[in-house]
Amino acid sequence: MEDFDLVGALDSLKELAILYVPKLILAILTLIIGLWIIGKIIGGIKKALTKRNVDPSLTPFLSGLLKAVFIVMLIISVAGMVGIETTSFIAVLGAAGLAIGLALQGSLANFAGGILILILKPFKVGDVIEAQGVIASVTEIQIFHTVLMSYDKKTIILPNGPLYNDKIINYSTEPNRTVEWIFGVSYDDDIDQVKKVIQEVVFTDERILDRDTPYLKLAEMADSSVNFKVRGLVSQADFWDVYFDKMEAIKKAFDANGISIPYPQVDAHIHADNANTQNAVNSK
Repeated sequence: MEDFDLVGALDSLKELAILYVPKLILAILTLIIGLWIIGKIIGGIKKALTKRNVDPSLTPFLSGLLKAVFIVMLIISVAGMVGIETTSFIAVLGAAGLAIGLALQGSLANFAGGILILILKPFKVGDVIEAQGVIASVTEIQIFHTVLMSYDKKTIILPNGPLYNDKIINYSTEPNRTVEWIFGVSYDDDIDQVKKVIQEVVFTDERILDRDTPYLKLAEMADSSVNFKVRGLVSQADFWDVYFDKMEAIKKAFDANGISIPYPQVDAHIHADNANTQNAVNSK
């Protein structure tokens, strides 16, 4: 048995120390400084989310998710500095992430849509919106879906992915809304009288905020009627009440003043010459 070469072992250990100790120290410093920087970044993100009034339940979730991603990236970088092979590790993580992403494609789209809705706030709880072919009031915004309540008390659940990526009409962003009516009258009715009746019915209502500057226009001479377009600015709370009240009041006022509301009809005129010609053709 050969004698153990202590001097050679010490020399080898010294060479390894010279080679790896600086890398190890640098890796440790990088890890400490990186964790400090990550903490600062996450703190800034939390403050930014708080200033934007992001949902309180979303702030810790997002900050924790980003912190985990940053720490994984930092550990991979530190491992590479020490000399650990990270290529295979990154490849495995990438393959696993791709497989998970494909398996949860729809859920991830809804998740991303939920985050964007909660951060950018195109609508909030209590707003009345039109989206995905429905008009309803928002009752709850969750990560994967949004819950709405229709006027006839139906609960509607919309996935956040398609919801955010499609057109959204928010009826609650402004304190006031414009009500619009189209009133059709007969061609035989006097235009000035019609305008006078409409103005007395609509623009004497105190709920109409712009009654001093009434919008009343002859908008169209249609096939069967002369159509007047009327608009009035009202508060959100009064919108539907004013709309339906004025519809009923206009019908009663038109009836009281002898103003007719026509319906689609076709007048057929048969001339005697054409009728005689047709009879002669039929007799042959």
